[in-house]
Amino acid sequence: MTSSARPRPTHCWADPLGKHAELDVGLVVAGYGRHYVVETPEGRRLNCHPRGKKSDCVVGDRVRWQPAGSNAGGEGVIEKIEPRRNLLYRQDEWRTKSFAANLDQLLVLVAAEPVFSESQLSRSLIAAEHARIPACLVLNKVDLPQADAARARLAPYRAMGYEMLELALKARPDESRERLSPRLEGRSTLVLGPSGTGKSTLINLMVPEARAQVGEVSQALNSGRHTTTATQWYWLDAERTTGLIDSPGFQEFGLRQVEAAQLPAYMPDLREYAGQCRFYNCTHLHEPGCGVRAAVEAGAISPSRYRIYGEIYAQLTQPAY
Repeated sequence: MTSSARPRPTHCWADPLGKHAELDVGLVVAGYGRHYVVETPEGRRLNCHPRGKKSDCVVGDRVRWQPAGSNAGGEGVIEKIEPRRNLLYRQDEWRTKSFAANLDQLLVLVAAEPVFSESQLSRSLIAAEHARIPACLVLNKVDLPQADAARARLAPYRAMGYEMLELALKARPDESRERLSPRLEGRSTLVLGPSGTGKSTLINLMVPEARAQVGEVSQALNSGRHTTTATQWYWLDAERTTGLIDSPGFQEFGLRQVEAAQLPAYMPDLREYAGQCRFYNCTHLHEPGCGVRAAVEAGAISPSRYRIYGEIYAQLTQPAY
């Protein structure tokens, strides 16, 4: 799926009440708390705040905004978020963390070294399936001796139908750029993965002016203290049709937005056999005649994936206190 990442022109949005129809349109390219950087269709970036106390904008949102006042110093007020095509978010133990909206795809980055967490990988793919965002796996550092072991661990995901790119971002940058460019062109892509996998290397490889764009955000916010920890949108082309979004590295990836009973629907390997269960409300944990457990015993579902399913199911069915 390809689509332009450029915001729609001003004054083209149908507002049945007419309240926001004459406001300027913009694209959220960075966000820090209640501070957002909004880019206009002409490419100008300014610091904006949401109207009221609620702050639920994310990078990738198309918003309606207006100047904050004649003495606002180029700042604006976000009045409305336009309808989203999709929204990717996750939770840690304490709060929900929205990542980005209106995405065409995810690049889920893992590496041969350090050894990646299959639980984290599975959780990020479940979140993508839940949000109906196509995901592509990227195995980085394939020049290292540990690459074969990483490939073996990723074999179940390739068998599920996930596309996988193998790269050596530092060792073979030209080859990596050549392989990535067609996958990114004309799309809005979020790069997701834990720290140490090479996300910064990928961003700097594909966006030579990445530091300059971060500097623009810092200038818009009059601060640079957040620029290494927040989600950031980069343009890969002068026409601003190809967007690459960097996200902070994560250690946890909660899935509280997913209903436990629907979990197998977002795991392609389990989904294939869930319809073969004797009982329609089978949890795939202990019931007789379970198609999923039969597939595990037959080797069609990897034991590690089934173990991860059980862990996530247990978390999703814990009582909320």
